[in-house]
Parts: sequence; C-alpha cells; structure tokens
Amino acid sequence: MMYLIFSFSAQTGEVSGELSYKISYKIVEIKSEVLHQEKSYDELYYEADQIHFYVRKAAHMTEYFLLAIAVSFPLYVYRVRGFWLFLLAGIICVGFAGLDEYHQSFVAGRGPSVRDVCIDSSGAFIGIILVQLFCWSTLHNPDTPKRRKVKKVTTRKKRRRY
Repeated sequence: MMYLIFSFSAQTGEVSGELSYKISYKIVEIKSEVLHQEKSYDELYYEADQIHFYVRKAAHMTEYFLLAIAVSFPLYVYRVRGFWLFLLAGIICVGFAGLDEYHQSFVAGRGPSVRDVCIDSSGAFIGIILVQLFCWSTLHNPDTPKRRKVKKVTTRKKRRRY
C-alpha cells in the first residue's frame, strides 16, 4: 500500500490531475446514464469539474484508510490493542502522510499541503477504528466457541543411577 501511495505521489501534477479528472468524468457520465438525464458533453464536463476536488480528496482518504487497515490488522494480531493500536498505527500512517507530502515537494507540478496530511490522517483514523471494532466484535461474539485453556504439564526427568 505504501508503494502504491508513493507511486501515485510520484506522478506529475498534470498526470495526477488528468487521472482524477477521468474518474470524475466517468462518475458523472454513469450517473447521467443511470438516471437517464441525457446530458451534453459540456454539461458533463461542468459537473465533472465541480466534483473533481472531492474525488481527489476521497482518493487520498481511501489510500490512507487502506494503509491503516494494512498496518492495524497485524498489530492487532500481535496484541497491540486499544489506545496503543490507535497510537502506533496512527504514528505510522500520519508519519507516512507527512513524508509523502514532503516527497511531493520534489515532483513537478505538485507541492506539500498540511490540508492533505489532515485528510490522509482522517482516512487512516477511520481505518484504525474500524479494525478495532471489527476485531473486537469477532473476538467477543457470543456465538463463537470459547477456547479452553490447556494446562501445561511439566515433568521432571528422574536421573537414573546405574
């Protein structure tokens, strides 16, 4: 996930904007078809232009939401839970968001933005919270059979003297 985020950030401003605009246009085009609106190209272009900013920011949130899930699940498995999961996974995701924005300062047509770090962080924190809720609900499900604790039996080997 980090590689995917890094590769999207390495795109120039023009390439990145064109990609997200294509997605925006496709969204309004599908909406027009589904609702049988029969909009002209100019109307679709105008609508796509209106939602373009929101599509870009939703993409930021989604990337970091998925990163948070990818980071939080293994931490949860290794018994990092509650506040500590929130803190550790949050530091990893927010730290990467900051480094990603710094990386963008070296890419043509791109620049760092504190607002983007905040948007990325909100997506990450939503992912962390959902992982905690999902894992807690599956571990505390009353229909799930409980594991029995197995007692460890220790035996001493007696030395035999010959």
